[in-house]
Amino acid sequence: MMPVGAASPNATDSLDALRRILTLTSKNTLQEWLDDAVGGPLIHAILAQAGQSEEALRPARQLPLRAIVELGGGAFPQELVDTFVKQANGGEVPLEETEDATSRIPGRFRGKTVIVTGAGSGIGRATARRIVREGGRVVAVDISPTGVDALAAASPQGTIVPVTADITSPDGIASIVTAAGAAVDGLANVAGIMDGMIPLHETQDQVWRRVFAVNVDATFALSRAVLPGMLQAGRGAIVNVASEASLRGNAAGTAYTASKHAVVGITKSSAFLYGPSGIRTNAVAPGPTATAIEGSMTSAFAQDRLSPFMALMPPVAEADRMAASITWLLSDDSANVNGVVLASDGGWSVQ
Repeated sequence: MMPVGAASPNATDSLDALRRILTLTSKNTLQEWLDDAVGGPLIHAILAQAGQSEEALRPARQLPLRAIVELGGGAFPQELVDTFVKQANGGEVPLEETEDATSRIPGRFRGKTVIVTGAGSGIGRATARRIVREGGRVVAVDISPTGVDALAAASPQGTIVPVTADITSPDGIASIVTAAGAAVDGLANVAGIMDGMIPLHETQDQVWRRVFAVNVDATFALSRAVLPGMLQAGRGAIVNVASEASLRGNAAGTAYTASKHAVVGITKSSAFLYGPSGIRTNAVAPGPTATAIEGSMTSAFAQDRLSPFMALMPPVAEADRMAASITWLLSDDSANVNGVVLASDGGWSVQ
């Protein structure tokens, strides 16, 4: 016989389930949403509308719900995530949804100006947001105004300077430097494009040139533009976004792989040449990340050769994890780190 006043096992289970539902937020993983009595049907309904099954989410199940905004490429907008959170919590937005653990990080960028390219989405946007949360001013650069203007509107006044610019053109580089002003403390060369996983013998001239223009030439040109000011100040930090493809030959097509190897070369040369002047240059090599960058495989030849290796990829990481690596290298926390290529890839590079 149960003691008087004791809850039955079924009642306890119901209370546990209720607690879970009441605190379900966009920070919970897709797997947690799928397992939830209220969240699961919401996810299944949107999958059904798209003609997809739960299996389609398998590679991203350990990502938070909010990450699928980037993965969806516009098909899963932030407004839908916000609606799901409200529906899962009786029409209310739980406190946990608005809490941000990174707000407790000391202001590592207080009083500093950092240029971030590709800031309209993905890793660039996550990096810009984190710098702002840590007290910095960000010159947020993107070729499209939509993302950077929205970022500025959602940030404290004056913390985001949106710049719409083509980083492959001299005029674009000049407009970025002008917007930044005299003192640039950091530069994150995040913007990049893929190559459709095309092998060398199928790569057309325009693909090669475009990939190198964005991934290599722009990194070179913008770094060159900010270095004189950093040399005069005797300090500065540059972080280039390389790739898993900068560490191996079986992660992408030839143009992209070659371009990211070039980024590593720029990084190491700059680190050696400018280190004694107080300027650190490092790179981050992301693995699979939830971003809007196009990563389709358009070559049957490449698919046949690369697919066995792609099957070994670790789970997709959200862009905030890459931002954590980038901002660490930009900050004084990594003051003794220069010339490294930090593999932020879930362990993919050790395979």
